[in-house]
Amino acid sequence: MKFMKIGSKPDSIKTDGNNVRYVENELASDITINVDGSKFCLHKFPLLSKSACLQKLLSRTDKNNADEVDISGIPGGPTAFETCAKFCYGMTVTLSAYNVVATRCAAEYLGMHETAEKGNLIYKIDVFLNSSLFRSWKDSIIVLQTTKTFSPLSEDLKLVSLCIDAIASKACVDVSHVEWSYTYNRKKLAEENNSADQVRAREVPHDWWVEDLCELEIEFYKRVIMNIKSKGVLGGEVIGEALKAYGYRRLSGFNKGVMEQGDLVKHKTVIETLVWLLPAEKDSVSCGFLLKLLKAVTMLKSGETVKEQLVRRIGQQLEQASVAELLIKSHQESESSLYDVDLVKKIVVEFMARDQNTSKLMVVKLIDSYLTEIAKDPNLPASKFIDLAESVSSISRPAHDGLYRAVDMYLKEHAGITKGEKKRMCKLMDCRKLSVEACMHAVQNDRLPLRVVVQVLFFEQVRASASSGSSTPDLPKGIRELRSCGTYGSSRSVPTVMEDEWDTVATEEEMRALKSEIAALKLQEESGRKSTDKAAVTAISRVKSLIMSRKMFGKKLQGKGGGGEKNNGGGGSDSSESLGSVTEEAAKTATPSRNLTRKVSVS
Repeated sequence: MKFMKIGSKPDSIKTDGNNVRYVENELASDITINVDGSKFCLHKFPLLSKSACLQKLLSRTDKNNADEVDISGIPGGPTAFETCAKFCYGMTVTLSAYNVVATRCAAEYLGMHETAEKGNLIYKIDVFLNSSLFRSWKDSIIVLQTTKTFSPLSEDLKLVSLCIDAIASKACVDVSHVEWSYTYNRKKLAEENNSADQVRAREVPHDWWVEDLCELEIEFYKRVIMNIKSKGVLGGEVIGEALKAYGYRRLSGFNKGVMEQGDLVKHKTVIETLVWLLPAEKDSVSCGFLLKLLKAVTMLKSGETVKEQLVRRIGQQLEQASVAELLIKSHQESESSLYDVDLVKKIVVEFMARDQNTSKLMVVKLIDSYLTEIAKDPNLPASKFIDLAESVSSISRPAHDGLYRAVDMYLKEHAGITKGEKKRMCKLMDCRKLSVEACMHAVQNDRLPLRVVVQVLFFEQVRASASSGSSTPDLPKGIRELRSCGTYGSSRSVPTVMEDEWDTVATEEEMRALKSEIAALKLQEESGRKSTDKAAVTAISRVKSLIMSRKMFGKKLQGKGGGGEKNNGGGGSDSSESLGSVTEEAAKTATPSRNLTRKVSVS
């Protein structure tokens, strides 16, 4: 730290312990000056020669035959006035980055300009600032911090703007000319590198200054960063790193995506300022940092403008995000859901509006994983789940395993979902793009509608046929018809099954029967197309028979229950538990072997 000594006489101002200070001198004092409760018993001559303000005040006291004046409004109070008084007496005073602003403001109040006397205190302070303190990185920061106490006078005297420009200019200097601030810890670095020469040769990073600026209050920090950006020397990545460092330093818990208790108004100001300062260049800040800002903005209930700005920025680089970063808690009183899915959908829509073909597969994989996580929320409406999944439906996934996991997780956690919602949700999946492992899980999944199970079995048969050398597009007519009767379309060429029945959940016996029929079709295919078509018709009839038997058995149970058919609108029961005896008999007729287990393996 740099300092300047002015004057040569020893300090002879004493205090009597009762807030009274006096100059130890042979001459008696002839003026008393009151400063915020402290009294200074001094002499007129040395003060009048250097202070235009005291000249005016003392001229008034002479007319009233008074020898006491009050200057309680002086910046810096008794301490700063004492420094100015010592200068008037020629006593030694020491100026540093810590007291120079207070002394400069006090000297301005006292009118200690060149018009009062050449080489006055203001002139000497300005020389010290420009030739020494503003050339020092650390001292410039300290001086800027001290100006806040003396605002607005420090602003009027250009002290704040001079400090800011000095700091910004040094941050933009070519790193080859920088003596990095790590020099204060040079001894430790020398020990690590075993040589002071290695420390001197150590390359200075472009962001060497970011940690030091974290000491500034947000108002000053904003102005310094704006000044740095206006010079156009440093790239957006360096500015972004500075903003990230400031957020982590000034906001407790911010790097963990939470906002700990404290001055929420101050936190809000910091967050909104950081968003406002974000560089325009894409990838100047990481997507993770942007999402942390968005979480903070949501928690602090900042304005929509700030939120929309972040949504646009995140949408530009969504492929960089992780699932954990996207899990933004909902803070809306009207929302019962755990996560703010609507906000994530806005980000996805922003991403989809941009031509980013190279990263779309990464994003769709990310959203599938995100859907799996939010599906665990028992309060998540099916409509929000489906809407988010549909927002990326235009992206062709190479595999649908991730989407299947998400749908299965939702069905598992939301047993009360309606048939319509379940149907719409299952339509999101393409069974042709499920892996063998996913197919094996799906055909045993009692949460899926029967039509989905049929589709899975059909496409697994297609896959098996293709792997054995058969031509997939040239599958026998019967197999194609079996598949068509279990899809969300319709087929006029085969016996139809009621639409609602396809949306019911298959029982274990029905699954065994379906697997058996598909296996039979495979055997028939090997023996010839004609017999295969005949087997396909048989398989379709069996499937229809199984479903109809369930419906009839449900009606019988309702009839025994006394008016159940009337209460339920004659719709029958969909409970697989109540269909055990009927479906078991049907399964026996359809299954070649009684020893089939529930676990389905693809032959």
